[in-house]
This record gives sequence, C-alpha cells and structure tokens, in this order.
Amino acid sequence: MTLYNMYHTISLRSLAFAAALVFFTACGNSKKDDPSAGSGATGSAGAAASVDTVQTFLLKTDTLKKTVELPGELIPYLQTDLYAKVQGYVQTMKVDIGDRVRKGQTLAVIEAPEVNTQVTQSLAALQAAKAKLTASSDNYNRLYQASQSPSPGIVAPVDLVNSHNQMLADSASYEALRQQTQAYKEVSGYLYIVAPFDGVITARKADPGALVNASSMLLTVQDNHTLRLRVAVPEIYVSAANGNKNLSFAVDAYPEQRFTGVLTRKTETIDPVTRTELWEFDVDNAKHMLKAGTFVYARIALGRSTPSFLLPPSAIATTLERKFVIRVKNGKAEYVDVRQGMTTDAGVEVFGNLTAGDTLVAKATDERKPGTGAYWNLR
Repeated sequence: MTLYNMYHTISLRSLAFAAALVFFTACGNSKKDDPSAGSGATGSAGAAASVDTVQTFLLKTDTLKKTVELPGELIPYLQTDLYAKVQGYVQTMKVDIGDRVRKGQTLAVIEAPEVNTQVTQSLAALQAAKAKLTASSDNYNRLYQASQSPSPGIVAPVDLVNSHNQMLADSASYEALRQQTQAYKEVSGYLYIVAPFDGVITARKADPGALVNASSMLLTVQDNHTLRLRVAVPEIYVSAANGNKNLSFAVDAYPEQRFTGVLTRKTETIDPVTRTELWEFDVDNAKHMLKAGTFVYARIALGRSTPSFLLPPSAIATTLERKFVIRVKNGKAEYVDVRQGMTTDAGVEVFGNLTAGDTLVAKATDERKPGTGAYWNLR
C-alpha cells in the first residue's frame, strides 16, 4: 500500500468516528431536554422540590409564670437628722456613731445662758403678776360684798366697776406672762437633744465646745431594726404580681444566703421618667445583719390571673411600621397585628385578635405577603 493510500484510509476513519460522536451526543441531549424522559421516581422528586413548604403550629393558651430579678436598695425604716434649735455651745455629746439609743434618751446638751436667764426673768415677772392679780381680785370681792349691804351709798357704783376692770386687766397680764414663761421653758428644753425613736447613731457632726445655731446638724439616728426594701418595678410587670407578697433577695455581703421581704406598700403611680412603679417591702433585721444603703438583687414571682398566648420568638415579625404574626386562613397567609407582653422561657406573650386553635406560621417574615398560599406543614 502506498503512502497516499494509507493517509487516505486514516482520514476516512477519523471522519466516521467524528460523525458517530456527534450523533450520539445529539441523541443524549434530546433525551435530557424531553420533559417525559426519566423514571417516575425521578420526576416525583423534582415536583416535590418545587413546592413551597411552610412550618405552622396551632395556637394554644398557657399559664404565664415568670420570676424576674430586679435591683433594689435597703433604706432605714425611720431616719432623722437632729438639729440644734437655739444658738449656743455644745456642752456635752453623750453618744457617738454606732451607739444604740432608746426613745427619749438625751443625746446632747447645748449651753445657752441667755435662755436660762429669760426663763428666770419670766418666772419672776409671773410671780409679780400673780400677786397683783390676787390683790385686785380681793379688792373687787370686798367692794362687791359691801355693795350688797342693805345700807345704800356705802360703795359708789363707779368704784365697783373700776375695781372689776382692774381685776380683768391684771388677769389678762398674768395669763400673758404665764404663756410667755411656758414658751421660755419650752425653748430651754431645746437645749437637750433627745432620741425621737429607738435606733442607732449613724452620724455625728459636732463636738463639745462647738458653736451651733438652728441650722446646725448634730446627729443622725436611724431605726434599722426593720428595713425598707425599695424596688422599681417596670410598667410591664406591675399588674402581673401573682398574689404572693413575699420576695427573696441576695446581697453581696452574704453571697450564699437569701433573705426575705414582705410587700407592704406601693406608690400607685408610674414614674414618667423611668416608667416604673416603686414597690416597698418590709425586711425584718432583728439580727442586724443587713445594712441600710445596701444594693440588693430581688427576685419577684409574676404571673397572670388569666391564660395567655405564648409564642416562639420566631413566630413574631417586626418591621418599622408594625409587629405581627402570620395566620393561615382558608389556605392563605394573613397578617395579624399583636402587642408584645412578657418574655418567658416558654415563649413570648402576645395580645391581639387571636383565638385558640388558630394556625400560625412558625417563622414569620414580611417577605411572605398576605394572600399568598403554600404547602402548610402543621407540626
């Protein structure tokens, strides 16, 4: 075979192979593009993948229970600052900080000689006024008795009237001096600073010899046998107290121990700045373990008196305009506006036009428009 014949034979075989390759490729593409090609199982899987499947659940009511931990502060049951009421010098300070005192106990004595002098002078003037009143009363009584005699003209009527008027004037002077003397005695009582209630001295601001006046604070006394625990409760929780007036709290000084308090009073108003209501609890501090001014961590048990709707957080969609859930009604999506309540471990409390048994979308989003349908998969 010549070289030309060999080359010609190889070329023909190459062309035949290329034509066969093109033929089989075209056949394969035509089968792939044919919508009826393939087995029944393969076709069903493709159809299922194209369906929009959405997880839903049935809305149920539940009892809301929640325990919140809020900051609070312990303050004295009673506290007062004791001031000097008259100007003078501190003569004696009978107590110091930390001393426990009883009601009526003398805590400090102020020296003011001019006050004692006023009392002495007033007492002397009172005695003189009393003597003058006694004399004028006796004179009037004698004249009156004489005027009752059967013999006419013994006492002139004008003399009887004058003696009566003198007696009244002396009586008024005596009463005025008596009141003044009493006032001076009360002022002299201001020289003694006494405890207004049982408690402990927490501040001492003056020492013996110090000049004080009516604006000088001397001592601070606190009644810490019982303490007040004040807790600012957020507005969302103020109506959710479950009727249990007791609460427990912890303090940093005793990290392993919990204390209790009893709810005794509320302010009955919401602070417009903090949006909270102040609750006050009484704490028995007979052992004096707790200190006024201590920061506490208070746990308050909350609950609703009626059942609530509790949803998973994903079922609530929030946009700039609204907060809503998606309800399935007649096979179509429907937006329902809600207001959010308390958040618990069981879910988020919501309020709105909802009914137990409604079918809600488990993962709400504003991308799912109202009126659209889907394959609603109830879980």
